[in-house]
Amino acid sequence: MTTTPEATGSGAVLDDSFHVFDTTLRDGAQREGINLTVADKLTIARHLDDFGVGFIEGGWPGANPRDTEFFARAQAEIDFKHAKLVAFGATRRAGGSAAEDPQVRALLESGAPVITLVAKSHDRHVELALRTTLDENLEMVRDTVSYLVGQGRRVFVDCEHFFDGYRANAEYAKAVVRTAHEAGADVVVLCDTNGGMLPAQVTAVVATVLADTGARLGIHAQDDTGCAVANTLAAVDAGATHVQCTANGYGERVGNANLFPVVAALEIKYGRSVLPPGALADMTRISHAIAEVVNLTPSTHQPYVGVSAFAHKAGLHASAIKVDPDLYQHIDPERVGNTMRMLVSDMAGRASIELKGKELGVDLGDDRALVSRVVERVKERELAGYTYEAADASFELLLRAEVEGRARTYFRTESWRAIVEDRPDGTHANEATVKVWAKGERIVATAEGNGPVNALDRALRVALERFYPPLAKFELVDYKVRILEGKHGTESTTRVLISTTDGTREWSTVGVAPNVIAASWQALEDAFTYGLLHAGVEPAE
Repeated sequence: MTTTPEATGSGAVLDDSFHVFDTTLRDGAQREGINLTVADKLTIARHLDDFGVGFIEGGWPGANPRDTEFFARAQAEIDFKHAKLVAFGATRRAGGSAAEDPQVRALLESGAPVITLVAKSHDRHVELALRTTLDENLEMVRDTVSYLVGQGRRVFVDCEHFFDGYRANAEYAKAVVRTAHEAGADVVVLCDTNGGMLPAQVTAVVATVLADTGARLGIHAQDDTGCAVANTLAAVDAGATHVQCTANGYGERVGNANLFPVVAALEIKYGRSVLPPGALADMTRISHAIAEVVNLTPSTHQPYVGVSAFAHKAGLHASAIKVDPDLYQHIDPERVGNTMRMLVSDMAGRASIELKGKELGVDLGDDRALVSRVVERVKERELAGYTYEAADASFELLLRAEVEGRARTYFRTESWRAIVEDRPDGTHANEATVKVWAKGERIVATAEGNGPVNALDRALRVALERFYPPLAKFELVDYKVRILEGKHGTESTTRVLISTTDGTREWSTVGVAPNVIAASWQALEDAFTYGLLHAGVEPAE
């Protein structure tokens, strides 16, 4: 296919031979739990443009005030460097004309240079949903596409339910593609709207439709079979040159084809440049930034960009990685802005400990006896219920204690207690008292909180902040409790994981005890100790 460079709004040049089309702001926003404000959409659009996608589908102007406002503000407030803004809408109504259709007019009024039209390509949907004839549906496609092209807009057509429609009536489904193409649509997108296709099926259908219609084809895959990324790449294998995706795979039901694995596969595995130079190295940051905007926790096990994507736990793997990381990694994680992590657990061997020590900046030298002691200590602690793969801070303290011959000590606990009072009006009061020693002084401090652990956290701060001012910046940001296997009910052993931040970095610590408050206290002690250590504070003694 001939490459036609296209100027974007800021004068940058977009290679038009292959399209990366993002629909996070429309299709992705249909995910349960996502509710984007206009400000959210503007922020995400900036991230996507920074990443270098070619097209950003912003929503359906005219269908709701929020999307109409987004298009007005996006064009006024964002100087797109790489992306074209796309408005989404439907073909004109049956029995009317595109020129007089108010919804089509709203698409033009959005000011978007590109318009995506959704069109019915499944004969049953035409007759049952649109309640019109098959011929009239073709005319709706032809009229709307040709009218918008005549108005100077670039038009893409999404053939909704295409693959299911192709299975039911292949000739009619292809007729919709052919009609859109002949009317002037630049790309006709084959949509697996129900997400039920498998890669081999997609390849066969796309290849046939391409040969029979001559249209430029795109792919829009839902993930209901877990194959959306594979189906997207299968369509590319068959000749599609336009892929529609969403950031982090957001979308209705189980989601859409995930933008990040798709572009990483195209760039790294296919050797196809679909992003601006250097953009791939920013992929992990972009993924996590968008997750923050939509207020969803980033998926830890997402390919390429998840924090566990290059995490290694097995001792056998660690031994090989110590020789050559490529032995157990399909790419260098830095290519996508991620990092390799070594997980320390009861599966750890010497190599895991050595690599983890290097990652944490703790020099183990060539002391084989030291490494062996750490391995045994970790296995002993994990047998008791501790977990270090999710608590790097606690592991680092354990490691430093073995290396230095003693634990870092900023304070010594004499005792603590937490009281929960059930009041007649149904409310609860939580109070904690701690007795600790710091810098030779005994301190008794009491505080209230919204729960017993919060009260202990506050009391410990009251006791220690005048000795260690950096504690004022510490904030507990996550708290997880797990009842471990063993005794039943309230006699079970409890594991607590706490995440703490100082506003710049975040760290996780672990505590294990038969009592949930005691386990929490252990994790709090480690959290304070680790934070003070990395704040550059000298120990108490």
